[in-house]
Amino acid sequence: MERKWYQSYDKEVKKEVDLDKYQNLPHLFDEIFQKFPEKDAFISMNHAMTFRETDEQSNRLANYLTNELKLNKGDRVAIMMPNCLQYPLCLFAILKAGLVVVNVNPLYTPRELEYQLNDAGVRAIFAWEPAMKTLETCLSKTAVEHVICTKLGDLLPFPKGFIINSAIKYIKKMVPKWNIPNVIWFKDTLKNTSPQFERPSISQDCNAFLQYTGGTTGVSKGAILTHRNIIANIQQSLNWYEFKAEVGKEIVINALPLSHIFSLVAICFCTLIIGGVNVLITNPRDIGTFVGVLTKIKFTNLSGVNTLFKKIMDHPNFSKIDTSELKYCVSGGMATEEAVAKRWEKHTGTILLEGYGLTECSPTVLFNPINNKEFTGMTGLPLPETDVQIRDEKGAELPEGEIGEICVHGPQVMKGYWNHEEETKKVFHEDGYLRTGDMAYMDSRGYVKIVDRGKDMILVSGFNVYPTELENVITKHPKVFEAAAIGVPDETTGEAIKLIVVKHDEDLTEEELRAFCKENLTNYKIPKIVEFRKEELPKTPVGKILKRALREEEEKKRKG
Repeated sequence: MERKWYQSYDKEVKKEVDLDKYQNLPHLFDEIFQKFPEKDAFISMNHAMTFRETDEQSNRLANYLTNELKLNKGDRVAIMMPNCLQYPLCLFAILKAGLVVVNVNPLYTPRELEYQLNDAGVRAIFAWEPAMKTLETCLSKTAVEHVICTKLGDLLPFPKGFIINSAIKYIKKMVPKWNIPNVIWFKDTLKNTSPQFERPSISQDCNAFLQYTGGTTGVSKGAILTHRNIIANIQQSLNWYEFKAEVGKEIVINALPLSHIFSLVAICFCTLIIGGVNVLITNPRDIGTFVGVLTKIKFTNLSGVNTLFKKIMDHPNFSKIDTSELKYCVSGGMATEEAVAKRWEKHTGTILLEGYGLTECSPTVLFNPINNKEFTGMTGLPLPETDVQIRDEKGAELPEGEIGEICVHGPQVMKGYWNHEEETKKVFHEDGYLRTGDMAYMDSRGYVKIVDRGKDMILVSGFNVYPTELENVITKHPKVFEAAAIGVPDETTGEAIKLIVVKHDEDLTEEELRAFCKENLTNYKIPKIVEFRKEELPKTPVGKILKRALREEEEKKRKG
């Protein structure tokens, strides 16, 4: 097919990807470990770990997994921890041993954890201590054989590590009492094992990740991402911006959880390959501590979601952040508000670049050109070697400008859902294009604009209302901090729009907000119900407003 978006690329972007350059992910890692041995690879809590240390320590851990725990190629191993130095060691060890990474949200409830461990058939799990009580609650109902526990400060020097571990347990009281027999302590896995590791044979088609997602059809499923999928998306992403990077000099703030595929591949892996350092932020929700870190480092790149950039700018110490080395920032996960993008550009001199991806695509599909001089409001262009079509419900491609479902074909698209053959069939067209469930249009230049999630669309008297449009308008009001629009049943119109708002200024009234809506929105798009909330709206671990949770709240209210 014609890839008309190529005409809109930055001229430096290479359009071809050498998919056969690396045999597997560990082969790719070998290259960077050997190229930058003494450079810092990761920084956490002001302590650095070099590429050589990362390589050798992950080799020790890989030896432990295979020789002591007798895990076999293809076995699934879960990681349940926030951003910390232990995470990349676990990650690289699992992949080197030919095992499969199962990322677990460290905030999961016992029910959610039990489901994922069982669905993936996990044999071993790495968990940080605050999650051990959750794990204990469901462990007997799973087939997990080995539990490796780590404390947050385990890889930090004494006395810093001791102080942090003590503070988490005794001051912040984040560690409920737990009792899991035969638990293995993370520190012990690195003792008396060789810093050399002989890898098994791993092909590009071997599974690398079971990355769980609600996906396009609701129930949580493990997207099967192969070594080839991840290698492809790394190369596609590097083609996009490598010309802008200084090898060995990039300092990238990684605030999104590494358990999220965007943070892992598009930020962590891509930064390492150019010899950059990942500054790991353990808890970006602690905005005061986070901003404190930003004031002490001359960073070159920062990725986040719309709400995170807003919180950073609202913090009183925002003006103390030195952005003189900042090249560009990536905003994804949810629509970026124009007001936020313009405010960020005004204060930092850098553009918020929007992109789009999904777990099933390893994850990146669309991105805005790095050399853009201003915020475009468009979601982006398809990456190299990626084909994107906007299709109707029957699978027919739509003309330019018409709204339909984004469908994707490319080397980064998943193999399918683990143990969910029927769900897999539902999300693929017969010609192999993945149905994303997201609604968008494409213009004549190849730019795609996401309009909304298909399931989030509200149907008012037969008119399609896309919540993102409403939210983008409403959050331009200076007295609004954040807002979400959802559909609720209505006898007259089928569905009505309910707007849930968190104020930036307590003086904001419903009348003032409605008047603002009338100035900027056609009549059927004006919310019928407005609800103000004191607390922030529920969000995913990466900070995306959780519409599903808001809809569930409404349903519970209706059922009484």
